Amino acid sequence: MANTWIEIGPCNYHLRELAQHVKEGIRAAGGTPLEFNTVSISDGITMGTEGMRTSLVSREVIADSIEPSYPRQSFDALVRLVRLDKPFPAALMAPGSSNPRSPRG
Repeated sequence: MANTWIEIGPCNYHLRELAQHVKEGIRAAGGTPLEFNTVSISDGITMGTEGMRTSLVSREVIADSIEPSYPRQSFDALVRLVRLDKPFPAALMAPGSSNPRSPRG
């Protein structure tokens, strides 16, 4: 499970608690949940600061932080917990970049 939870982002803060419920559901279905964290960014916090320069680039960075873990770890599935407009497309991009036939990979 790729989780974009970060303490510094109010929009992603609840994802930590949500992950616990998702893990319970995975266990109930007979799976073994393994969670890893990704980087994330909050445009609301970085607006008007130097951090805003990394906003668009963050999509690639987030995708790149998920890519080494899936599918290279032989996971059967990937659950992505995301919120906001940068982590969401990045989480969708990551599995495609892991596919050698993908235009991104």
